[in-house]
Amino acid sequence: MPSQSNTKLVSHIDCPGGGQVWIEGTTLYVGHMRPTSGTTIIDVSDPRKPNTLTKIDVREGWHSHKVRVSGDIMIVNQEKFGKSGRTDIGGGIDIYDVSNPATPKLITEWRTIGGGVHRFDFDGRYAYISPTVEGYIGNIVMILDLADPAKPVEVGRWWIPGQWEAGGEEYPWANWTSPRCHHPLRVGNRLYVSYWHHGFFILDIEDMSKPKLVSHANTSPTFPHPTHTCLVMPNLLKGRKVMVVADEDVAKLRPSAPAFAWTYDITQESSPVPISTFQVPGLDKDGSPQPPMTGCHQPSERFAGSIVPFAWFAQGLRLVDYADPFAPKEVGHYVPAAAPGADRASSNDVTIDNRGLIYLVDRVNGVDIIEASAVG
Repeated sequence: MPSQSNTKLVSHIDCPGGGQVWIEGTTLYVGHMRPTSGTTIIDVSDPRKPNTLTKIDVREGWHSHKVRVSGDIMIVNQEKFGKSGRTDIGGGIDIYDVSNPATPKLITEWRTIGGGVHRFDFDGRYAYISPTVEGYIGNIVMILDLADPAKPVEVGRWWIPGQWEAGGEEYPWANWTSPRCHHPLRVGNRLYVSYWHHGFFILDIEDMSKPKLVSHANTSPTFPHPTHTCLVMPNLLKGRKVMVVADEDVAKLRPSAPAFAWTYDITQESSPVPISTFQVPGLDKDGSPQPPMTGCHQPSERFAGSIVPFAWFAQGLRLVDYADPFAPKEVGHYVPAAAPGADRASSNDVTIDNRGLIYLVDRVNGVDIIEASAVG
C-alpha cells in the first residue's frame, strides 16, 4: 500500500518505466528506461484523466531515457543500454519539433561514438550534454548551439585533465574509477557538473568556447556513492548561496548505508563548503549496508521556493524544505505501491508544473501525478 504525508494521488499513468519526466505547459514527456520504448507524450490538461498523445520507439540496444523540452523543441538522448548496444552505430541526441505534441517531427540526429549521451540540460538555445567522444576516456562536458536545430554546432567542451587519451594526457586513475561526466546543469554563466565518483565541478562558461574551472569538491572515496546532480537553489537562503548535491544509491565503491543529499554553501564559489546533509528519516538506523536503490537519486530540476521534490528510489517522493539550509527537513512524502513484478517502489525522476502538481516516474512502470499541500 502507498505511504503518504501532506500528499494525495491525483492519478496514475500506466506506461513503461522511465528515467526522466518533463512538463511543458500541460504536456508531459516521459523518457523510458528500456528499449524499444523511447518517449511517451501525454496531455495532462486534465490531470485526473491523462491522455496519451503519441509514443516514439527507440532502436534495440539503445535507450532514450532522458528528455527535455523548451518551447517547440524536444531533445532526447541516445545511450547504449547495458551491454547490448552496438557502439559502431553511435549514440547522441535526437532533436524533434513538438509544436504539435501529438505529431512530433524528427529534425535531426546528432551522433557521437561510443556509449552516447547520458543526462543533459537544455535552455532552448544551448544543450549542455555528457557525451562519449572519440579520443577521450569516459564522458566529457560538451555545449551544443541549437540556434538552428537542424544543424547542431559544438561551441565548447571540457574534461578532467587525463581524459584526453588521444592528446597524450597522462592517465592518473589506473587504480581508481574512470572519470565520467554525469550531468551538467546551467545557472547564469556557470555550469554545475556532477562527475560521478570524481565529485562535482563548477565551470565558468562566460566564454562558452573556453569553459574554465572555478572549483571542485569530492566526497569519494570516504563516502562510496557517486555524485549524481548539483542543484543550485534559486534564491539566497539565510543570506547564503546554496547548492544541493544528490548522491545516487548505485555503483557503490563498497557495501554501505543508503546514499543521501549534501548541502553546500557556495557563497564563496572557489571554496564550496558542506554545511548539512539530508537523509530520509529513519532510513539509516545504524550505518549498516543496504541494497542499492534504497536511498537518494534525483531532485527535481524545476521547483519554486525552498522546497525541493526528490525521487528517492525505494522511498518514493520526498519533499525537503531548505529554508534553513543548515537543517533541511522533510515536509511531505509519497511512496507508491511497487510496480507489477517489483518488490518495492523505484522512483527515478520527478518534476513539477506551474499548477504545483508533481509527476513521479517509476523505473519499472508508470507515472504518478501527486498533489502536495506543502508546495501548493
